[in-house]
Amino acid sequence: MMEFLGVGAGVGAALGGMLWLTRRHHLCRWLIPYLMQSRKRRRPSPGEEVHLLLCIADHYEPKLGKVPPEMANRRVERWLRDYPRLFGEFRDSDGRPPRHSFFFPLEEYEAEHLDALAELCRQGFGEVEVHLHHDSDTEEGLRRKLLWFKNTLAERHGLLGRDRKTNEPAYGFIHGNWALCNSRPDGRWCGVNNELEILRETGCYADFTLPSVPSPTQTRKINSIYYAQDIPGRPRSHDAGIDVGIAPASSRSLMLIQGPLLLNWGSRKWGVVPRIENSCIQGNQAPSMKRLKMWLKARVQVPNRPDWYFVKLHTHGANDANMPVLLGEPMVRFHESLARLAEEDPNFHFHYVTAREMYNLALAAEADWEGSVEAARDFRLIWDGVLQKAQQTSAVQVVGA
Repeated sequence: MMEFLGVGAGVGAALGGMLWLTRRHHLCRWLIPYLMQSRKRRRPSPGEEVHLLLCIADHYEPKLGKVPPEMANRRVERWLRDYPRLFGEFRDSDGRPPRHSFFFPLEEYEAEHLDALAELCRQGFGEVEVHLHHDSDTEEGLRRKLLWFKNTLAERHGLLGRDRKTNEPAYGFIHGNWALCNSRPDGRWCGVNNELEILRETGCYADFTLPSVPSPTQTRKINSIYYAQDIPGRPRSHDAGIDVGIAPASSRSLMLIQGPLLLNWGSRKWGVVPRIENSCIQGNQAPSMKRLKMWLKARVQVPNRPDWYFVKLHTHGANDANMPVLLGEPMVRFHESLARLAEEDPNFHFHYVTAREMYNLALAAEADWEGSVEAARDFRLIWDGVLQKAQQTSAVQVVGA
């Protein structure tokens, strides 16, 4: 009898834990898609060729917490000082150093902060993209803000990628408070149902907001690189879409690149409930080789290149609580581990990529690219600094002719 009661108590605890997980992480939204992906979800087999495409998409907010200007300045200065010092000697399989994508909030614009980040980018350590927190916005207001910030980054600071054919600037996007396309149930922190359309029209090449667990803004679509387009009059249009490489994109669609989202049964709360792997890097979630195995297992891929594993992580890099990880020993050890794994396993290759480069690689895979990762980094969008160098070279050749 006592044994029966013990088993019953265990089952009850498990059910109670799963109920907690469902409520806390809004599991009801994405559990069925997760279960449907179970056959796809697996780690690379021994001897299987692996190209890790690693992107860190940073919600980079120096003014986080409404700190005084001097504190915001110190946060930026720490990145400029410590990033090259800590990571300047590391190299990926293409000979590139670690690269960081700074999604800077347009509502917190400070010219000196962008000038500082531009210098870090020109040293080869990353690129700057667009981040936005807004509430009760309108179509006109959103369009005006995005165009202003895009032009400011490109013209004032020499940042952003440009289309290699049209020379038009283009930007990647992360939505503040995760509320892309007015996706919060209470309608806060956005207000624009047709946000995907406005992003595309103003030059956005792809969105990098997701996953957003534990936020209720999490989509049913998970572990995917896909195209979505607005459904007139409805919020959360990106809840579904067409996987890149499965069918041609609509002219009105926007690419979304998601990070890995999994149930981590190897780490359980109360010894019962699986924790969530949501691809976040922060003070209590350091990168590790154990987590890398999960990120690869999610298989965020474009079908035409099954050897390319798109791993998009997210963080808040200007948060003081996170910098000891991002600019400290945990990240140093992670880069050391990647290099060691590549040395030991001839089938493992790793590539530090920016958000723009990850988008280019997704397009290349969609186009049946058979070449190297390195040769496809600038498949469609070229970073401004690279473009300027190409134009200068071309001008020299014309003069020489």
